[in-house]
Amino acid sequence: MTRRLIACGLGLLVLASVTACGDRTQESGSPQTMPTASASSSTSAPSSTAPAANSGAAAPAVKRCDSTVLKGEVSPTDAGAGNRYGKFVVTNSGAVPCTLNGYSGFQLENATGAVPTKLERKADPGPAAMTLAPGGKAAANLHWGVVPAGSEPVEGPCQPEPSKAAAIPPDETAPLTVPWTLGPVCSGGRIEISAFYAA
Repeated sequence: MTRRLIACGLGLLVLASVTACGDRTQESGSPQTMPTASASSSTSAPSSTAPAANSGAAAPAVKRCDSTVLKGEVSPTDAGAGNRYGKFVVTNSGAVPCTLNGYSGFQLENATGAVPTKLERKADPGPAAMTLAPGGKAAANLHWGVVPAGSEPVEGPCQPEPSKAAAIPPDETAPLTVPWTLGPVCSGGRIEISAFYAA
């Protein structure tokens, strides 16, 4: 080995020996060894430190809030001149955080089935991503009318009276059931709803 290195320094070795010197140079200080060093916190034991370097990237993603963890209620906030206002409030009843972003589905129902509902999305406030910690709440504003419109009867309820609503969280398909104790919704069950916001 000593003779080979001396020969390389003098430029007298055949081509095969020059190639071996090039390999030796790469082994001792070539840039090819740098990625392995930079991927770990220690160049002396890169394989043992690799799991520590990747441990932060393995954090689980926060899941969307769905009907298995959300509990809901509708509460009135204001009334006047044939208009009613309320809030649909959901609470994360789970043990871990979940995300919420967008509009809820909302279908009025009673003991016999679906009650006419025409849901209209309002842009104020619009969708905004949020994370609900366990026990955290979000709300959506509701507005509806109680004055008969069109061919709705003037005497008696304008529409069948709901007793509950099936509310589907944003980007989900399974609804949660919410009690409805606020009477009939006129204009064919027209309800304006905002996107969820932190409550």
